[in-house]
Amino acid sequence: MPGGESPASTIIMEHIRAGLTVPTLLLDEEKCRANIHRMVRKARQAGVRLRPHFKTHQSWEVGRWFREAGVTAITVSSLRMASYFAADGWSDITVAFPVNIREMARIRDLVQQVELNVLVEDLETVHQLDTQLNGPLGIWLKIDAGYHRTGLQPDNLSLIQEILSAIRSSWHLKAKGILAHAGNSYGARGQAEIAQVHQETLAVMQRLRSDLQPSWPDLEVSVGDTPTCSVMEQFPGVDEIRPGNFVFYDATQLAIGSCVPDWVAVALACPVVAVHPWKQEILLYGGGVHFSKDRLPTPAGDCYGYLLDWTAEGWAWPAGTPSPVVSLSQEHGRLAATPELLARVRPGDILPIMPVHSCMTADLLKQYVTLEGKVIDMMHYV
Repeated sequence: MPGGESPASTIIMEHIRAGLTVPTLLLDEEKCRANIHRMVRKARQAGVRLRPHFKTHQSWEVGRWFREAGVTAITVSSLRMASYFAADGWSDITVAFPVNIREMARIRDLVQQVELNVLVEDLETVHQLDTQLNGPLGIWLKIDAGYHRTGLQPDNLSLIQEILSAIRSSWHLKAKGILAHAGNSYGARGQAEIAQVHQETLAVMQRLRSDLQPSWPDLEVSVGDTPTCSVMEQFPGVDEIRPGNFVFYDATQLAIGSCVPDWVAVALACPVVAVHPWKQEILLYGGGVHFSKDRLPTPAGDCYGYLLDWTAEGWAWPAGTPSPVVSLSQEHGRLAATPELLARVRPGDILPIMPVHSCMTADLLKQYVTLEGKVIDMMHYV
């Protein structure tokens, strides 16, 4: 067969595609495991702790692939997600979202089960945690290192020191260090721009750590975003990295320059419901409730996903320019189509689409089907 593909793999893929009836998130386990091992090796060679963010996959099964690769500490985006992964044996968990003190009951429960770390960026939250907790809690100070979404200003040294002093005086709380998320790397295009964001982030965190060193010599530095962690090899002055999207990657990471097409481990399989030659479009059953409405700006307009080619063993990036999904409604997706594509696609066909944002797509679909036909469930609320 072309490319050395086996008849067995062809039969498996044909069987899976034949059984699909609704938008289905396909997961290539081999690519996913390769992404995990690549990042594990990078962290080991750079001498930093890898604390991957599990908000992308939200799955016990995928989480176990990390455990098999030697990962022992994880990041999550909510206390509910912390509870979900604690129930599968993860015992060192950081919730990388400013702590919500209205969930104090869950925090009290979790600190009895695992080594829990949370993010704070104000003094009042520290006081609330100190007075209401019944067990030890690690505290990371969230620092705005350039993304400007949230976090303490790194030049507000007096407030940062005041918060650290309040943590030091508590019986329950332990200051772990300073933490940043360089989300501004998502605006980069190409490795040079990614490297610039990386250097700017490290400069902010290294300077702040140096300012705090005399009074707090044990503070660690945690950074994490998929673009810089995928492209850069060295993390001077950093103790841990927390990338998440790298487990799957997506069209955005491809545009940024974080990955190559063969690293993208998920595709949304969408049924064709209509073909519109007069508009040069194909109508997909796959809309905002499946992809989310995250979009990728391109010179030709906003893109919501790219059409891939089916292969005997999964999917591949097309040889030419890929057809983009140009519009999403709640259930509908409009795929721009070439004359050749219009001539060969029929209603009832299944087309594989690379999502713009795999984290959001996975969160909406709540389930994966592997290329071997195995169904993998995602987080349920606990």
